[in-house]
This record gives sequence, structure tokens and C-alpha cells, in this order.
Amino acid sequence: MRARWSWAASGTTLGPAQWRSPPGHRLTFAPTTTGRFHWTAALPPAARRLVRAVVVLGLALRLDGGHAQAQELEPNAWPFYVVRPGNPGGPPAWSAAGPLFFREPSPTSPGGWDSGFRPFWVQTKDDDGRRRSVLSLFPLFSYTTDEDTYRWSLFDLFNRGGRRAGAPPTQSPLEERESFDLWPFYFSRQTADPDTTYRALFPLYGTIKHRLGYDRLFWSPFPLYLQTESHGVVTTHAPWPFVRWTDGAARGFGLWPFYGWQDGPGESSDRFVLWPFGFDHVTAPKPDAPAGTPPTRDFGVLPFYHRVTGPGLVSEDYGWPFFGYTRRTMPENYVETRWFWPFLVQGRGDGHYVNRWGPFYTHSVVKGYDKTWVAWPVFRRATWTEDGLIQTKTQAVYFLYWSLEQRSASHPNLAPARMTHVWPLLSAWDNGAGCRQWQVFSPFEAMFTDNDKVRATWSSLFALFRFDQTAPGETHTALLWNAVTWSHSTAQSRREFHLGPLLSVVTAPSGGRIALGEGLLGLRRPPGASFWQPFLFDFPSFHGGATAPPAS
Repeated sequence: MRARWSWAASGTTLGPAQWRSPPGHRLTFAPTTTGRFHWTAALPPAARRLVRAVVVLGLALRLDGGHAQAQELEPNAWPFYVVRPGNPGGPPAWSAAGPLFFREPSPTSPGGWDSGFRPFWVQTKDDDGRRRSVLSLFPLFSYTTDEDTYRWSLFDLFNRGGRRAGAPPTQSPLEERESFDLWPFYFSRQTADPDTTYRALFPLYGTIKHRLGYDRLFWSPFPLYLQTESHGVVTTHAPWPFVRWTDGAARGFGLWPFYGWQDGPGESSDRFVLWPFGFDHVTAPKPDAPAGTPPTRDFGVLPFYHRVTGPGLVSEDYGWPFFGYTRRTMPENYVETRWFWPFLVQGRGDGHYVNRWGPFYTHSVVKGYDKTWVAWPVFRRATWTEDGLIQTKTQAVYFLYWSLEQRSASHPNLAPARMTHVWPLLSAWDNGAGCRQWQVFSPFEAMFTDNDKVRATWSSLFALFRFDQTAPGETHTALLWNAVTWSHSTAQSRREFHLGPLLSVVTAPSGGRIALGEGLLGLRRPPGASFWQPFLFDFPSFHGGATAPPAS
């Protein structure tokens, strides 16, 4: 027994579908070339009538008659796919498999995107779609690039950098370079100038230039032979550190640790006997010092006596380093007495104050940096002014509690910005202008407070709860990596709630919507109406439905 039925479904598009039943029962439902739908079935009469009723009801409830409807801006098929509005006027942000796969607006590249598979691949692209950085298990691997240069690093031990193909000409031969390091064994730099090009294999043989605080370092092999050059002073060690002699802008000789001397450059000199117990260092004045400025001398016979003298400075220690004093008249007046350093110290001067009774209490003010310790290291607070902001940092046991407050120095009555971490439970941010964020848990933020790479790679993996407020009245809250989300927009008079794909609730000026199975069935309230209408098979768009409104 076969049955056939068809109807017109203008304005509705359905793809082919097949329902599989026990052997001997088959249902096929597909559009015809005339725009009508047909189904054929080999089913018992009661089953055919039930299927016919569900299909007719579903299509009837699916058609909305052209009325505006409340739609979901954040479709949620967790854990497979969750969508959120992205940059204003741009494509949506999304995440999948909890926090692992993602695309979201970049906090470090305005208008750009962060995306990838945490923590194995995290990339940043700018607003033109150009890749600017890649992170993998950071700090294991990192790659950064700009318009002219690139650099990649493997745990800061394997490092490679240089200029990109097509980069404009440089202003200095040092900028036109390719470098590769394998710490601490291999160092290289290739430039257009032979004087700045080098290769070195440590400890066997090599030369490196303009690195590690020296103009040149040469070994063959280390430690049997090492030669250093800095500001015209050439020192040769054979073997290092036991025998050395100095040429060039200075002269000297040393047999470490017994005795050594060096005269120059200029008024500078250096002597040691039984290093580090006996020494006499003389440092010449800086080239821009006024004529007649005396050199600075650092003399010691440790641990019995230590004395430093220089322009406007006398400092002496008896029983070094515990007991002593400092008298300074240049560049500002300051007097300090050390009764039992570093625990008992008293200092007073111009813009300089120290009152230390360690480890119980310490208060100091040095060049505007006001710092207080109580029961070190239990409590610490510091206040200073930088870039027009009064900054106050409060810590308890270093990072168990960490807080930074920033307040305008010129408008101190304005609301301050705050960042707070309670390790490892909570991190909170407030920019003082209406933007706020909370996160639970947060094991890395307190220890890497200014590290955007650690934040991009690791922080979201632990964000069991996150609250975001982009402006007063514009909030979004997520639980269990977007398994449960709720958002509120005062400007759009809109609320939206999702319990994964199981339940979604939307209220907006365009009406209301309550859906089960992300639209499998539910209720819809037209705009301005007081009644609800049932619907079937009304699924949100997971591709374009979460486009953020254009910026005003």
C-alpha cells in the first residue's frame, strides 16, 4: 500500500531528509521541481497519519507571516559551537569544545582577531587579516612580526630574527641583519657590514660583537682563552679567570684571586688583593661632569671596613655590611644610619625618607616612590605617579593578593581604574569608565600581570566563570566555558539566556522567544503581543546571526 501527498510551500526552503525506521518502513521527504513537496511511505495507516500531522504542524508553525521575530544573537550549541557578537560591524566571535577552539576580538591588535586551538596554536591577525603573532604552549614557542621584521623563539633558547622579504631599506647596517642563537652554544648575526657580522660556537671557537655588555667577545676555546673588548679596553684571559692582562685604553695584570691591577682608562684604576676581601676601585667622572669633579673611590677590607667617597658623598661601614652611615650633599641632601642592615635603617633627606624596623615595619619614600611593608612579606603597599596617573599597588604575600589602582593626577575625583587578583581564585578588572570583567579561576594573572601572551594562551582554559561589562547596562556572563550564558543590554532593551543547546530565552523589542533544542520546538511572542505562539524547527543562524551592531 503506497500513499502520495503534496502541497505548496511558497517562501520556505527545506532540504532532502530521510527518517530511518525498522525494516520494511521507509519515509522519504524531498522538494519537487515544481516547488511542491512530496512524501511517500510504506507505513501502517496510523503511523502515516501521525507523521503527516507532525510535518503539517511543523511547516504551519515555521511560517511567520513576515512579522519581525526575536532572534538569538548568541546561538549556543555547546560544547560544539557557541557564537557571540564580535567587533562592531564585523563577523561574529565563536568558541568550540569549551575554550579550546576560538576566535575573538584581539585586546592587543585593535580591530584584529585572536584565534586558534588553545594552548597549542594561538594567532593574532590585524584588521587587514595579516598574521602578527603565533604562540604555541607559550613560553615554549612564540613568533612575532611587523611590517619590516620577524622573530621566532623556542623557550628563549632557540632564537631567530631578521627582516621580512620586501622590507624597505634600513638606516643602519645593524638593522639589515639575520640572527640565530642556540643558547648557550651557538650565536650568529649576518649583516651588510663585515664589522658587525659574526658566528660563534661556544665553548670551542668564535666571536660575538655588541652583545652581553661588550663591544667584542672572542674565545678559542673557553675557558682556556677569552678576550673581551669594551670602550677600547682589551682584556685577555688565559685561562679564565685565573690569569689576565689588559691593553689598549688601559694597562693591567691579574693573578686571580691573589692579586690584580689595572690603570685607566683616564683617571680610573682597579686593585684587588685576595678577592673579594681587599679592593680599591677608582671611577673617573663622567665626560659631562663639571671641570674639577673628583673621581669616586670604593675601598674595602672586608668584613672589617668599607668606604665610598665621591662628589658630595661619604659612606662608611664597620663590620660590613651591618653597621654604617651615609652622608650625601649632591645631587640632594640625604643622611642615613644603619644600625643593623638591612633590618634597622633610618634615613632622612630631600625627597628621601627611610624608616625600617624589619621585618616588622618599613616605610620609605624615594624620588616620589612611597613604599610600606608590614610583617614582611605579609603586606606591601606602594604609591607613585607615572604618566599622569597616581598608582597604588597593594600585595599580600607577594601574589596571593595583588591589586593595582590608577587614578588621574590632574582629576583625582574621577573614578579610578582597578585590577585585582586573589590567587588562584579570582581576577577582576575595572577601567573606571564602565568596563568591568571578573574571572574564576585565575592561576596565572597574579604572577604574570603584564604578560599578554600568557593571558592569550592560558587564562581562558581556567575561566570557569566570567563576567564582562562593556558599558553600564551592557553585560555578558558565562559559566563553564559558555555552557551557560546570560546577557543584558539596556540600550537594546534585550535579555538573552542559554543553557547550552537545551534551553534558550530571548526578550527584546522585537518580541520574545523560548526554545528547546536550540529551536527544535518552542514558543514565540510577536512584538507588542500578549500571547505566545508555538513553533517547530526554527533554528538560529550560527554564521551571521551574531554580527555586532555598527559602532555609533
